[in-house]
Amino acid sequence: MMKLLRLLGLLAICASVTFCKPTSEKKDRVHHANDLGERDPEDQKGFQFDHEAFLGKEGSKTFDQLTPEESKERLGKIVDRIDHDHDGLVTKQELATWIKRAQNRYMEENVNKNWKDYDLNQDGKVAWDEYKNTTYGYYVGEEFSDVDPADKASYKKMLRRDERRFKNADKDGDLIATREEFTAFLHPEEFGYMKAIVVTETIEDIDKDGDGLVDLDEYIGDMYTPEEGEPEPSWVTNEKEQFRQFRDINKDGKMDHSEIERWILPGDYNHVESEAQHLIHESDKNEDDKLTKQEIVDNWSMFVGSQVTNYGEDLTRKHDEL
Repeated sequence: MMKLLRLLGLLAICASVTFCKPTSEKKDRVHHANDLGERDPEDQKGFQFDHEAFLGKEGSKTFDQLTPEESKERLGKIVDRIDHDHDGLVTKQELATWIKRAQNRYMEENVNKNWKDYDLNQDGKVAWDEYKNTTYGYYVGEEFSDVDPADKASYKKMLRRDERRFKNADKDGDLIATREEFTAFLHPEEFGYMKAIVVTETIEDIDKDGDGLVDLDEYIGDMYTPEEGEPEPSWVTNEKEQFRQFRDINKDGKMDHSEIERWILPGDYNHVESEAQHLIHESDKNEDDKLTKQEIVDNWSMFVGSQVTNYGEDLTRKHDEL
């Protein structure tokens, strides 16, 4: 599946939620399934990976409230919008354009939501102090005064991490973020100059022994915790082989910063085009590399809940808004 999905877990951090509470676990990182090229086609028939990876578990539940008939009807209306030239066929490019638009709109709405919370003086910028005070209730002389003593260490760790990311996003170093810089702070995976911090945070989340590297046990442990007596699932065996053959390039038994970067931010991988091609491949019955409305609707269970439906918004709007 899309390699950028490995980063979605990074978005559920304090940088995007006001008054969040620290947590020591990062189990929401989407490392638990294989990329498209590594997954058996049989594993894709349930589409749960597509739904949850694109929407999150909560977002995918939106469609549990719709009947199949409602989903198909509303999905058909969306297809008319995707088909930009109105020739009755959806091409890979049209699908990719729609998916990218959905991603951008999600990011913009997320920034808008947070902007109102953090731009306290309404000067069109977000200063580090504004963010710090709003998120952590942090004031000089009263640092974490209302935080349970058992949680203070976690809060301090998250504060340091947020400050480092904020400073990386802040290009001119004035500790005041413009809208673009604040967007880079909230969504670092979308900005090339934030690549290093994304990799560093990933290592910190997975690296349990603190050596700055990720070994096989840490790699697997981030996505899977076995129950006592439980046989190892085949996908875990496959992931171990992926680690040995492809992740650990220098074969020293661990992934360093550059190997982690190649894993989560491969420069030669276009995740939008890959997802568009995936949807076409799974739905194109006559193999003309294009989709008719009927082909899409016939395969509605795959499209419902994926980015092509813009995180559920388009399927839950009133009919006259579509």
